[in-house]
Parts: sequence; structure tokens; C-alpha cells
Amino acid sequence: MTEPRFGRLLTAMVTPFTPDGGLDLPRARELALRLLDEGSDALVVCGTTGESPTVFYDDKLRLFEAVLEAVDGQAPVIANAGDNCTDDSVAFARKVVDLGVDAIMAVVPYYNKPPQEGLYRHFGAIASAVSVPVILYNIPARSVVNLDASTTLRLAADFENIVAVKEASSNLTQIASIIDGAPLGFEVLSGNDEDTLPMMGLGATGVISVASHVAGPQLAEMLSAQANGDHTRALKIHLELMPLFKALFMTANPIMVKKALELVGFPVGQTRLPLIPATDEQTAELARIMRHLGLVD
Repeated sequence: MTEPRFGRLLTAMVTPFTPDGGLDLPRARELALRLLDEGSDALVVCGTTGESPTVFYDDKLRLFEAVLEAVDGQAPVIANAGDNCTDDSVAFARKVVDLGVDAIMAVVPYYNKPPQEGLYRHFGAIASAVSVPVILYNIPARSVVNLDASTTLRLAADFENIVAVKEASSNLTQIASIIDGAPLGFEVLSGNDEDTLPMMGLGATGVISVASHVAGPQLAEMLSAQANGDHTRALKIHLELMPLFKALFMTANPIMVKKALELVGFPVGQTRLPLIPATDEQTAELARIMRHLGLVD
């Protein structure tokens, strides 16, 4: 695929909060435009990095509206609409689509541990309820259950608007099976920055990134180089950025990426409990890596 549907560099946008823990919608608008200016092709709003478990439906709708207003058609806005209850996910997805988003993302239901047939019916119900493209989101480290390759391929074959999967399993054998068996036009996107280059080597089209909050131009160059066959250049950038990829996940995401934005002079507030701010030791290590990369002075 030469031209991915949503671009190659999609950013899993953090959710800015005010000092008292409320939504900071003006900052969200500013962040959306900043990310586009720094190379993001599309924005994924209120996913894991956006602290979706602690942002409830009404606030999610306000956040989606704010980002849509800021972006104003310049780039695709993808809203995370999935939850661990199918009926709630379907009802919410319909409301989200009415706002005018370009696509929705839906995560594997967490905590209730559905079997694969339950996952198939869950995602099928969501896809059948909306007219926009749907991106599946497989993140077994958080949802406990893995979305098997066979289920992903079954969904891709049976539902025309299920157009992609965000794969954060780091299981390259599974990812290769999806890419090999997928219908024409179905995309696999990396859900982990450090997996992006190996996954593109298998045929993935890009990444839903965290590191792009502070290293957007570098990631955009890496993706472009890899897509255009300059694998040596792509590998060089990948290896340079690997310490940053690791540092941003030294504790639960998005604690460190919010700290990284603060270090580059674009604070977006703290995380909501039960996530806590970065420690002094974590901050010092992140700052050291970012200085080495020239991201901060």
C-alpha cells in the first residue's frame, strides 16, 4: 500500500488537564495543532495515552469536539469509542460519529476476558452501528485477552468498515500472519514506537505513536525513509530514538510523555489518579536522554 488511509504517523494524543484535574480544552486545541505542525498525519484522541479510563463519556465528547474544531479538516481525527461493555460502546460510538470524526478506534474489552467469539461479536456490533472506518486496538498487556490473528482477519473480511488494527502485542509472528492474510486495503499499525520499524519490515503501514509528542519530525523522517526504501537511514533514526522509546515507558503510560512535554516547554498538566506524576529519578533519566537527543537544552 503506497498511501495509507490515515497517513503513516498517527499520534495517540495525551489529554491535557487543568491544575484541579479538569479538562483543559484550550490546551487540547493547541496540542492538536502542535502535533500536526511537527509531522503527525492524524490524531487518535482519548485512547490509552489519552487516559481514557478516567475520562468519562460526556468529557470525551467535549474533547473530541475541541480537537475537531482545532484541526478543522486539516487531518483525520480518530476517536477512541470502545469500552468493555458492547452495548455502551455501540451507543457511544453512534454519538461520537455524529460529531463528525473521521474514524473510531475500539479496544479489546478489558477485565471481563471475553473469548474470541465474544470479541468477534463485540467489534462486529460496533462496526455495524457506524458508517465511518473502525480501527481495532489489540493491547493484551492492558486488556488481558489477545485478539488472535484469526479473529482480526475474520473481522477484516466480514465488515467492510473495519479497515485497520493497532497492534500493541509485540508478537511479530501474529502480526505477520495478519499482514499476510489481510484483505486488500486492510492496514496494520504499530501500537508501540519501538516495534514500528520491524513491523514495517513485515508490511505494516505506520504507527500510532506516543514519542511523536516530542520527536515528531524524527519519526516522520524514519517512516518516510522506510517507506521509500532507505532502510539504512530508517534504522539509524530508529536506533537513535530507542532510548527515548524505552524512557517513555519506564512507568505507566502516559506519565512520562506528559513529563516530556513539560520538559520541552509545553506542559499539559498531570495524570489523573490512580496514575501519579513522574518521580524525580524518572524525570532526571528522561531529561538526560532528551538532552542527548537534542530535544531539550
